[in-house]
Amino acid sequence: MRKEKPLVIVATPNICWLHPEVAYPGNAVEIGEEAALCREAGAAVLHTHAEGQWKEVYDEVKKRSDIILQGGMSSIPLQERIELFELKYDMVSIIANHHAEAFKEVNCDVLHPLSELEEYAAACRKYGVKPEFEIWHTGSIWNLNQLIEKGLLDAPYITTLFFGWPGGTWSPATVEEYLYRRRLMPENCACTVTIMCEEQMDILAAAILNGDHVRVGTEDYPFNQQGKVCTTHELVQEIADVSRSLGREVATAAQAREMLGL
Repeated sequence: MRKEKPLVIVATPNICWLHPEVAYPGNAVEIGEEAALCREAGAAVLHTHAEGQWKEVYDEVKKRSDIILQGGMSSIPLQERIELFELKYDMVSIIANHHAEAFKEVNCDVLHPLSELEEYAAACRKYGVKPEFEIWHTGSIWNLNQLIEKGLLDAPYITTLFFGWPGGTWSPATVEEYLYRRRLMPENCACTVTIMCEEQMDILAAAILNGDHVRVGTEDYPFNQQGKVCTTHELVQEIADVSRSLGREVATAAQAREMLGL
């Protein structure tokens, strides 16, 4: 087991596409309050969807805790997300392939050519924002390697590996798939896993034991191990307890900043 470095927990509290009937915080104050609860429970990073209220969410989150702020909605073009960079969000999510997601009430199909990824990399350097690349399959890794080989990224490379998300970029939520994809990742990557199905805990535990990091919350999968719908901070507390039971401590926001090169 690799437990020399603490576990970074990423919380995803303010969307739930898979189960739209599940309640989650919507306005900036609610997101800020939930972010503080997630930080208290053990999360070091908040991944947020805050279209139309990026500044309000930034202010409400930052005034309540030291949690790292990661701006989501990688399906939106760079030109429509420039506010994230100007506000100096700590990280911005960038999908390393095309969007092809299928949920109960919405589908998301968006092309993201390599040229767009290069533009994102340039913007991140210009504004001093750390890119976080979403890795959905092995083609994502090819794109990531292209950016690295062109000298457009600075290590460590922050990545999130997706499993079980429905749609044309689906991949099986199995430990075998996780280990296969993990072996292909470039050196100097900080890898987080996100799983959108009931097999979630298998991969979360494998990632914890393998020295990687985890992402949990209503966006990913809103149920705990007993099948009960939970708030995101309750899901953070659950995975923090699991990690400690496996002998791995949970990172503070300050520790995560150092580990992620922020």
